[in-house]
Amino acid sequence: MKPMNEEHLAVLRRHMVEVIEIYADLASAELGKAVLDRRVMAAMLRVPRHLFVPAPAAPYAYQDMPLPIGFDKTVSQPFMVALMTDLLAPQPHEAVLEIGTGLGYQTAILAQLAGQVWSVEIIEEFVSHAETLLQSLDISNVGIRVGDGSRGWPEHAPFDKILVTAAADEPPPALLEQLEPMGRMVLPLGSDEQLLTVIDKDAAGHFETRQLIPVRFTRLETA
Repeated sequence: MKPMNEEHLAVLRRHMVEVIEIYADLASAELGKAVLDRRVMAAMLRVPRHLFVPAPAAPYAYQDMPLPIGFDKTVSQPFMVALMTDLLAPQPHEAVLEIGTGLGYQTAILAQLAGQVWSVEIIEEFVSHAETLLQSLDISNVGIRVGDGSRGWPEHAPFDKILVTAAADEPPPALLEQLEPMGRMVLPLGSDEQLLTVIDKDAAGHFETRQLIPVRFTRLETA
């Protein structure tokens, strides 16, 4: 069988987006809406997910499932990437902190929508790989460093939005502190049972939390 070309991959990406739309509609009662943000869906259509997984997994890149990327980590399923991005609602003038770069797929999605993305990854090998991939796609509004994501990135704080792609029992205090008033954080919370959680910080620094759907993420590693 001959390898897939860019036209084939574009068709599969469109199919992936259609599947995400179906899942969003099915989860409308839990999410409070049936349609995800058009900007988010357009970003999902643009970013080539097959480049952000190891070569053996590339044929499955546009199926709605997590895929292994090494070091016992995975890239999240496309629906979860789209949903978390939609809930975060990054805007073109905003600075976003991402915790858990992986190979950079979620980072690339955020970069389509935010003004600046700062991303922290604890696995050094992932950082160099992600930087190379993002540069190859001419994505220049991203900065990545190796570090303990639970500590955030104080030098660039405060952040308008924070996205955490690993689960913690409680929101890391440093991340809450680095979140701008009127900002938002999206992350999975819980140990045995994880729930996708949205935390909004008001102008006075108080937090409002809402939990949506059960999820399953790897644990947030600290150093």
